[in-house]
Amino acid sequence: MRETMAPVWREALQEVKDPEIPDLSIVELGMVNRVTEEAGEVRVELTPTFVGCPALDWIAGQVEERLSQVKGVSRVRVSFVMDPPWTSERITPEGREKLKSFGIAPPRTREEDPLDIVPECPFCGTEGGEVLNLFGPTACRSIFYCRNCRQPFEGMKPI
Repeated sequence: MRETMAPVWREALQEVKDPEIPDLSIVELGMVNRVTEEAGEVRVELTPTFVGCPALDWIAGQVEERLSQVKGVSRVRVSFVMDPPWTSERITPEGREKLKSFGIAPPRTREEDPLDIVPECPFCGTEGGEVLNLFGPTACRSIFYCRNCRQPFEGMKPI
């Protein structure tokens, strides 16, 4: 079996979007670990961003549907793995920009103060906000407040 993340797979998987943030692909989220292909059978190994994510079956179905449209593909198998674990560091720079433009602050990076989880405001770009609620609309997000533009905003938790 040949391991590959050839442009054809990357391009096709780029079209599989996160169901909650439709601007963001599973590639940009850093979910794709490995793609292998042999004699028309493609195997995709994904790491979920959250173990209890209710969208995993939907994402697997979207991957199967999209890759089945690639010429020469006869079968697609998707598996979810926990090793290596997903961390917010796996979000690509493009993914971080798309999160911001969607109105969700990307998580702070490991180089930044690990005790400060309040991200930069996605609306005005300033720091120094505060936590309103650690529990956001999903398990991976919190609600913050920007003291500068006085807007509440969602932000992804650093993992």
